[in-house]
Amino acid sequence: MYRVARTLMAAVGLAILPVGASVVPAHATGLSEAYNSQTDIDFRQGLQIRLAWTGDYEGSFDGVIGPNSLRAIRDFQARHGFEPNGIISDQMLSQLVSQSDAVQNGLGVAFAEDAATGSRLLIPFNRVVDQGRTEVGNLWRSEDGRIEVETVRIADTGQTLPGLFDVLNRQTETRSVSSSAFSETSFKVFGTDSGRQYMMRFEVGSEDGTDVRGFSISYDPAVASEIEPFLTVASELFEPFAADPREPLVASREDKPFTTMLRNRRETAEPDGRYAMAYADPTQPNMFAIPPIDGRMASNQRDPSDVAFDMAGSGFAVSEDGWVLTNAHVVRACNAVLVSGYGRVTDRVVDTQNDLALVKVDGHFEAPLAIAADKPRLGEDILALGFPLRSILADSLNVTRGNVSSLLGLMNDPRYMQISAPVQPGNSGGPLVDLAGRVVGVVTAKLNAVAIADATGDIPQSINFAIQPNAVSAFLDENAIEYRTADAGAELTSVPDAVASVKDAILPVLCLDE
Repeated sequence: MYRVARTLMAAVGLAILPVGASVVPAHATGLSEAYNSQTDIDFRQGLQIRLAWTGDYEGSFDGVIGPNSLRAIRDFQARHGFEPNGIISDQMLSQLVSQSDAVQNGLGVAFAEDAATGSRLLIPFNRVVDQGRTEVGNLWRSEDGRIEVETVRIADTGQTLPGLFDVLNRQTETRSVSSSAFSETSFKVFGTDSGRQYMMRFEVGSEDGTDVRGFSISYDPAVASEIEPFLTVASELFEPFAADPREPLVASREDKPFTTMLRNRRETAEPDGRYAMAYADPTQPNMFAIPPIDGRMASNQRDPSDVAFDMAGSGFAVSEDGWVLTNAHVVRACNAVLVSGYGRVTDRVVDTQNDLALVKVDGHFEAPLAIAADKPRLGEDILALGFPLRSILADSLNVTRGNVSSLLGLMNDPRYMQISAPVQPGNSGGPLVDLAGRVVGVVTAKLNAVAIADATGDIPQSINFAIQPNAVSAFLDENAIEYRTADAGAELTSVPDAVASVKDAILPVLCLDE
């Protein structure tokens, strides 16, 4: 942490350093000696970082101005019409600060603390979206798929740093290695895999050599000029052992192991006990816990300290006259329901068997969402939209992308389909749409990973569920809702265009205990 803090100070300090302190006299015995003796290390590290952002410097940010750093200074000078003498003038410094800031700001670069691996790394947040956990870390991906950043932790598997390097440094039918560097505690590998360029960096931290952490950046060659400076800086500022990996909060109110609670519940639970509903229940400190079997809990059983998560779920407009569709488990136990922007609902219809609910607001919707007449195709690209973890994340609409993994739920349950799009508490009741903006399902649950791990010893990944569109249309028909049926021949668009076409009809649904 201290190294990163110093480096960040160096990057900022360079921008505000007095001009007189930044100019090395030409009569010095040597430029390197002059820089290293007459400027402080914060300035020199900041200089190296900024030259890396402009694409002129590759190397460690050690604050030692040697031949590599001098070459970078001269290259920058030559490219921008300055005399390439290696001596920094105030005009050159101003140009360097302006250009390096523009690159960082354009990418939206900021540090991220990755709970899955305990690493700290730079992420270009203007280019990628957090896709959630993987089996070995966390993934960030751009909407067009051209850029991916992934963290990795390999621990207690018997794999060592040299062994991992040996595997990743081999050529395969699809992967070529252009360069690599190995040291006692870390390595880097650069190359091309299936037409994409990549960089991997790994480091070992444990004394027995079994805790290996790293990250990779892969990208389409078309964005290489934009990504490669980021790659250099991110690699050097990567902190693989910034913290211990953190597990999701699963402590029970009675401080019993969560797996024990699940074991007890399985003895009496309904079949849907296989699913953990993707909503935030203010009565449950376990954010992925299954709701009470009867769907209700008396007010005197609720812990007031737990009401911080008053966000129950999401919903979306299905008719012009004020009907909003959501999940039954989002609203069935609420004494009052609010739809953000429209106030308290005036009526509700709940179908607990199919986990669907309608709530009525006093208002008019210009563009309710259209429901697909048919099931989506296996493997089809889909978007899950909603308001997850609203008390932690931004209040704005959240979008995750995935595909239809199966047209059945667990144990061939025909009411559900399996999706890979990440969902969190608060996503429940939100629409699942295809790239034409058609509603092809309603997000409802994720696999109860802790229960499955308790039963099988393996933790499943990216297994989430949505209600089939035919169940949605049947529920609307049964309740005489005048909804729109989607055009089966509508043209598929980009992710941003699909989101733009539906976002105004998607709303937070609040559950109140009063």
